[in-house]
Amino acid sequence: MKNAGNAMRFAGKRVAMVTFSAYPFDPRPRRAIDALISEGASVDLICLGGDGQASHETLPGITVTRIPLKHIRRGKWNYAFRYSAFIFISMALFALRTTRKRYDLVHVHNMPDVLVASSIIPKWFGAKVVLDLHDPMPELMTTIFNAAPDGGSVKLLKRLEKWSIARAHLVVTVNLACKHIFSRRSCGPEKIAVVMNSPDTRIFPYKPVDETVSADKNGKPFVIMYHGSLVERNGLEVAIDALAQIQKSEPNAILHVFGGRTEFLDRMMNKVRELGLENRVTYFGPKNLEHLYSEIDKCDIGVIPNHRNPFTDINTPTRIFEYLARGKAVIAPSTSGIVDYFSADSLIFFEAGDANDLAKQIEFAAGNPEKALEIARRGQLIYKEHTWEMERETLLSRMSALFS
Repeated sequence: MKNAGNAMRFAGKRVAMVTFSAYPFDPRPRRAIDALISEGASVDLICLGGDGQASHETLPGITVTRIPLKHIRRGKWNYAFRYSAFIFISMALFALRTTRKRYDLVHVHNMPDVLVASSIIPKWFGAKVVLDLHDPMPELMTTIFNAAPDGGSVKLLKRLEKWSIARAHLVVTVNLACKHIFSRRSCGPEKIAVVMNSPDTRIFPYKPVDETVSADKNGKPFVIMYHGSLVERNGLEVAIDALAQIQKSEPNAILHVFGGRTEFLDRMMNKVRELGLENRVTYFGPKNLEHLYSEIDKCDIGVIPNHRNPFTDINTPTRIFEYLARGKAVIAPSTSGIVDYFSADSLIFFEAGDANDLAKQIEFAAGNPEKALEIARRGQLIYKEHTWEMERETLLSRMSALFS
């Protein structure tokens, strides 16, 4: 959707973009690219290469260069090596290309924050730099590696964050909680724009809440849906434990799980068998976004069963908006990144990581379908305030202001 008063705001602009993820699978860079191209920009993208993807690809409005760095094993040193190699290659490529053509804008997506170093040469030649902070690295690494918040590695990440933000003309981040963190420790709030990860309405078209109550006591399944990364911090184990607790009170409750297979998932499916829940928990594998919304339509309620940790406490999961876009009520933790936007009348809250409380909220939703539908309706009002069209306009307006 174009802003009629600012049509083709980036006409003739050359944009360099870099992301340590695969294109077009990472939705945030993809949406930014689509927005820039629709406003007349041409984009040079450097990204990770995926299996079977071409190393170089030219598409309408965009040239893609993929760097084939294989993920061999987990661990801090593996991350450090891959990040360092990617930064060096990206910096060299942008420096070489700057000798042939001048970039007007460099859009850098973290992680890592110091990927902004790849913009140094284009910036010397006049390019504006946007640093898009998807996640705060100190909080994420504290969660992933169990690092001490006051430890040396976390302190280093905070210093690198401040250094990286200082290299940018504009910082973009995903929610108010992250803006508060960055403005408290690295820069003033006026430098930061919030652009939320709302679902693309071309992929997740809006659907009003269905007034028909789908769940009843006449033998119909009450379908609880989980989709997303299958890692410990996202709490699939909490959902399984909650389901085990309500076997007698809600015998028709079942859990549908979607996401890429992981070692954590394998452990959880073993737990499902140990608890005798094989007929109540089904793993469907990954689904691309274009097919995911039809699976959401089949469920009665979406669940975000996160544990509480430094990262999930500030996260506003895109999955909440995906469920609401399709008219489904959501059970989510009452963490700061969520309550900044939602209240108890627009989501069904539970205490993060507490399977007992999650079980109670599932029982409430299953036993009070009319109330759950009303909560979904109010949740959709919040969703409408943060559609991708609105977030897109914030992104384009703040970036175009760099040239005024």
